[in-house]
Amino acid sequence: MKLKEYKYKINGIKFTVGVGEVNDNQVMVEVNGTPYTVELDKAPATKTTISAAPKAPAAAPRTEQGQKVISKPAAPAGGANAVKSPLPGTIMSFSVKEGDTVSAGQTVCVLEAMKMENDVHTQHGGTVKKILVGVGDAILEGTDIMIIE
Repeated sequence: MKLKEYKYKINGIKFTVGVGEVNDNQVMVEVNGTPYTVELDKAPATKTTISAAPKAPAAAPRTEQGQKVISKPAAPAGGANAVKSPLPGTIMSFSVKEGDTVSAGQTVCVLEAMKMENDVHTQHGGTVKKILVGVGDAILEGTDIMIIE
């Protein structure tokens, strides 16, 4: 089956999407190499239903490099400060938990990037209000890791 290929950039992440011919109300699409069967509504509404093709399991969206896509949370409110990822990588461990008091410059987690472990430090002191990512999550540079109040 010949697919028409499109390249999209969503929230800074590149996706390659192949779209096949519409057959009745179904169309085969391929997103970053993963095939899906998309069922189009027959009604004039624009809603579509996506289900994984039977021969391949459904997969979470991934970058072209194969890392899981982690969305960035909304900006912190009030006097809160976010600890941001200094580079893309995978969260290896946390040295604090929600409710802990931290001081400026304290190591709060370890991030693996290019086979190297990097300590991530807080810029501001305060209390850890919320941890926004988990161990094993692949995150992008600038992603909020936790909120400090």
